[in-house]
Amino acid sequence: MSSFPIRPEPFRIEPIFSPRIWGARSLAPLFPDKTNLAEPLGEAWVTGLDCAIASGPLAGRSLGAAWHEMSADWRGSALGPERDFPLLAKFIFPKDKLSIQVHPDDAYAAVHEKAAGGRGKTEMWHVVSAEPGAKLLAGLKQGVTKERFLEGLATHALEELFHTHYVHARDTFFIPAGTPHTIGANMVVCEVQEYSDLTYRVYDYGRVDAHGKPRELHIEKALEVTHFGLSRGGKVPPLALGPSHHDAKLLCACRYFAVERFEFSERREFASDAERFQLLVVLAGHGNLGWPAGAAHYNAGECWFLPAAIDLAALHPLQPTTVLRAYVPDIAVLSKRLRDAGASASGISQSVFA
Repeated sequence: MSSFPIRPEPFRIEPIFSPRIWGARSLAPLFPDKTNLAEPLGEAWVTGLDCAIASGPLAGRSLGAAWHEMSADWRGSALGPERDFPLLAKFIFPKDKLSIQVHPDDAYAAVHEKAAGGRGKTEMWHVVSAEPGAKLLAGLKQGVTKERFLEGLATHALEELFHTHYVHARDTFFIPAGTPHTIGANMVVCEVQEYSDLTYRVYDYGRVDAHGKPRELHIEKALEVTHFGLSRGGKVPPLALGPSHHDAKLLCACRYFAVERFEFSERREFASDAERFQLLVVLAGHGNLGWPAGAAHYNAGECWFLPAAIDLAALHPLQPTTVLRAYVPDIAVLSKRLRDAGASASGISQSVFA
């Protein structure tokens, strides 16, 4: 670990903003300095490997470079140094529909996408805000076959084959690999996913880029990985983390990630876990983040990395605050924790995906 700091402490990660053909020209209020943009921005990656660490003793390093130098006190004992950074968190700002697309699973990616990292993509979406009528498509209707799918593609009627969801702030959706989907316009989404950027684009509504060229489609691969006749995921109900935690909800969990939502106006503690680091993504509010050896200010739109080996971190809000906490779970341990907190087996099965 050479010159890596001995004492872990939380740090803020600087986002990277990506232009997208369907993006927005204002990312306020999450990013108030991103308004009246010359080109539309569609995504803000808050844990991209190229994102700079913006605070603390690691400031100036990229997240990807720092990760491979981190000791278990930073990463957690369950995540070894040979493993790549596991979680990609981002905000999505669509002012038009995204393409209809699907992602491969790990098994397919390991064989067919070695050059791209060989990792599939399972993801979840949490709706931060949505205008009236905003909607998304997630999963195919029962009985849709590959042949029917191709007919819909040929006749530009593909959307009719999908489950349509009108969305509101606080809605959560689980999108496992193999589930075709698209996010519609006029909403802001926080996405947490397996760290992969593999996307197979099926249909792009006839759009062209700034040079008049259509974006590449990946229909053959998409058909190979799409789950026909099997619908998993979709909208997920929040699950209370216990009777004494009415402001804390589990939004979604699978073997790749668990995401919880916290809303609070008074001091909120986040206990450490020696086996895993945690990410705090601030959706609203501002205040102070404190830990035994220091403190910093937090704002909406920020992502903070909490190392495994800090005794405790606490947020002291100066304004009502909403935070998502993301981590790589042990599903068996998480399920037991939920049972011990009084959750029913049926409730757990709707939010925790094995």
